[in-house]
Amino acid sequence: MTDLRIFTEPQQGATYDDLLAVAKATEELGFDAFFRSDHYLAMGGDGLPGPTDAWTTLAGLARETSTIRLGTLVSSVTYRHPGILAIQAAQVDQMSGGRVELGLGTGWFQREHDAYGIPFPDKRFGMLEEQLEVLTGLWGTALGETFDFHGAHYDLTESPALPKPTQPTIPVIVGGGGKRRTPQLAARFAAEYNQAFPALDSIADRFREVQAVADESGRTTPLTRSVALVLCVGKDEAEFTRRAAAIGREPAELRQNGIAGTVPEVVETLNRVVADGAERVYLQVLDLADLDHLDLVAREVAPHVG
Repeated sequence: MTDLRIFTEPQQGATYDDLLAVAKATEELGFDAFFRSDHYLAMGGDGLPGPTDAWTTLAGLARETSTIRLGTLVSSVTYRHPGILAIQAAQVDQMSGGRVELGLGTGWFQREHDAYGIPFPDKRFGMLEEQLEVLTGLWGTALGETFDFHGAHYDLTESPALPKPTQPTIPVIVGGGGKRRTPQLAARFAAEYNQAFPALDSIADRFREVQAVADESGRTTPLTRSVALVLCVGKDEAEFTRRAAAIGREPAELRQNGIAGTVPEVVETLNRVVADGAERVYLQVLDLADLDHLDLVAREVAPHVG
């Protein structure tokens, strides 16, 4: 059965309580996970009441939910030193009883870095590779042993590599459009490879390309394949059009690029995505006040997918 996950963009304007309501609905309605972006600046609009921090949010949700997976899609390497991120993620994993996942990427939104005084180096792929080495190295170091790392960006000496997550290791998600380097990182470090907002007709080819790189690398364990796509569903055309207007999108554009339309259309699109290789779909929910939207997907869509 395909995992359906709810994915939010709270930098567009949401309080912790808004996110809590969505997370609780996510759990009660039987979705697999609640994920959030890791951004600090709205992309259009005023962003009121202002940003919430991803890992602070997940720590709260870890104590207020009990079954859903929790994670970021994706945290940026520019925001946190990997030693600190390893501690944060391991602690939230403990707080949740072992339900945390970490999506990690290079970051891309320079304006939010400028707005909050966060350095934004031109070249960040090396930072991503080293952070993945540090994070997985710290979590994988045996109790009583220490971890050392000396790279171009980060230096750790005799780290006690504590605390440990509740899970044997926290599943890492890597994604991106690079043809070689990103799939190589996914094959080396990740439990999951994610395509973020791909063209629907490109999904199958991209998964084949990534699998070929993983096979070349000698990876023997499966690499979970996932996509993230915007969600906009209506029980009829009028409701779909109303929901599209509420998120400032055109119905035709949504149908072309997302999981969008009436219920039968959305079931068909999701099953096409699954047939193209996706084992997990992150449904990007942009109107966080519309919990009826999630209820409709849980009742009328999810039972007919994959």
